[in-house]
Parts: sequence; C-alpha cells; structure tokens
Amino acid sequence: MVDSGRTIDFGGGFTVTVKAEEAEASVLETTEPPGLSPPVHIHHDCAEGFYVLEGEYVIYVEDREIVCVPGSFVFVPVGARHTFRTGDVPGRKLNFYFPAAMVGYFDDLAAALDSGDVDDAELQAIAARHAMEIVGPPPDRYI
Repeated sequence: MVDSGRTIDFGGGFTVTVKAEEAEASVLETTEPPGLSPPVHIHHDCAEGFYVLEGEYVIYVEDREIVCVPGSFVFVPVGARHTFRTGDVPGRKLNFYFPAAMVGYFDDLAAALDSGDVDDAELQAIAARHAMEIVGPPPDRYI
C-alpha cells in the first residue's frame, strides 16, 4: 500500500512527513525554508542519514562541513555532533534514523510551539526526552 505519510506542519515552509516508522528504522521527508538550521546536537540512541532531494544543504558532522546537492547522502554515526543549514532556496530531503527515532520529538516540538512561547530550557527538555542532546547553537536559525 502506498501512503503519503502523516505531515507535521511547523509553518513558514517547514514540514516533516513521517514516511515509515518501524523498529529498525524511521524515514522522514522534510521541507525547510532557506537558511533553516537546528542547533548542533547529538543523537544518543540512533544513527542518522540525510538524502537530499531538492535544494542545497550544508551538513556539519563533527568538524566537517559538507555541501550537499540533490542526490547527496551523508551518514551521521550515533553520538556524532551534527546539524545542517538549508541553502538560499527551499530544500527537501529524506532523514533516516537507525533504529527508529525522532518522530516523537517532532510531535512534541510541534505541540510545544502550538502552545505558545518555547524557551531554550523547554527545547532542551524535549530533546532530552528523545535521547538527543543540544550541544551548540545553530549556524544561523532554526525555528
């Protein structure tokens, strides 16, 4: 059965669509506006892969900066510091998590944003609930 997935809409051109969520892996399709970047973070429970579908991304893994165009794939091992920044045009990519992770994080983040002001302490708490540690500021902006 083909399913387009459940979409979590953060507004401003930022969406996360859950494409697959099984014990072994989860797959999320994300669209991001130009310049979007999450804080530098570590996943303590999963590895992550990025496959760029549209636009350009700069993906940071530890001390490496990788410019990614459509067709690029970057693998981030468990425990590696990383983030990304969308280029000058909107981007679209697939995020793979091995084993499955992060769907609940995006659900919790969307709920917190819908409820009103979200401060850094709340963002840290949401991340911690999902085995993610924020270890630095974003290169530019996130939400």
